[in-house]
Amino acid sequence: MPQKFKEIIIQLDEGIEDLSSFIKFCVNEGIKLFVCDPQRIKFDKVNFSIIHNSEFADIILIDKIEDIERVKVLKKPFIFSMEIKSKEDIEVVINAAKNGAYAVLVETSDWRIIPLENLVAEFQKLQSKLYTRISEPKEIKTLFGVLEKGVDGVVLTAKSIDEVREAKLILSPLNPIELKFAKVIDVREVGMGDRACIDTTSILSFGDGMLVGSRSNFFFLIHNESIGSEFTSPRPFRVNAGAIHSYIQVPNGKTKYLSEIESGDEVLIVNQNGTQKIVTVGRMKIERRPLMLVKAECDGEIGSVIVQNAETIRFVGRDGKLIAVTNLKKGDEVLVNISQKVGRHFGLSVEEFLLEK
Repeated sequence: MPQKFKEIIIQLDEGIEDLSSFIKFCVNEGIKLFVCDPQRIKFDKVNFSIIHNSEFADIILIDKIEDIERVKVLKKPFIFSMEIKSKEDIEVVINAAKNGAYAVLVETSDWRIIPLENLVAEFQKLQSKLYTRISEPKEIKTLFGVLEKGVDGVVLTAKSIDEVREAKLILSPLNPIELKFAKVIDVREVGMGDRACIDTTSILSFGDGMLVGSRSNFFFLIHNESIGSEFTSPRPFRVNAGAIHSYIQVPNGKTKYLSEIESGDEVLIVNQNGTQKIVTVGRMKIERRPLMLVKAECDGEIGSVIVQNAETIRFVGRDGKLIAVTNLKKGDEVLVNISQKVGRHFGLSVEEFLLEK
């Protein structure tokens, strides 16, 4: 079953004056679903959908199980909404999902987490999405972490752009990052240099790594050191990330130079499936070591990374196979993350002319 992405659905507050500008901002932030009366939309809808109990909505909101057959005649997706007060209500919600609901929107009262845990477990086997309401953005992290899987979306009544911006900042590390395979076109020694080794306060698993690169939009997945050998003990908290000039991805779409990372900072850990999480840096140490340059091509873009010349520095290849940089050769394929070409100003992306080699 395809992985469900986390969503924020905005219920448009009646007090929003410039509705067109507000929705345009939200859409630019990746929000595509809004709860409101379709008659409030006096402009062309572009790349977003309206949820409402009106038959003129793009997605119809219902709160009675007997209405399912009625809305099916309209051949539009529908969302079933219900307040969970008992175990029997959970069964009604699951029944609606099995009967074709695009999503179910639940509200809970005193007991909030346990009912959601039960639903999250059930919805792993269903195509329907599980939404719930929140009153403020800070609830997002908790509800998207219920039973580790979390709900698929939250409905937030937003009164201002600042609330939307805060919600998106919390959401961004919770959705998968797109990883692609790039073909290695060059591997060679480049002499001595300073490299950064990052020790985190978390245990990293097989497939986990950091996104590092010499370009602001082309990052290689550098694997952690949880794999030991007869010569080295496992260091499951460590990533030997690369030369100090390199960019590393940190939360909220930002980057830092490896040389800037220090104890207490937060960095992104991404696994081979693109799932990301935030970890805290315990320490960063810089040491002078022999280095190797790796260049790879993907979708017409060429990126590079410089890492230590050692068997413990590994890239992730096809079928999750780990490839040590000492064994890497032209034609091998490794996982990378590529984004639109952007400039960087103190780690923030900016639109400007940029040429990186």
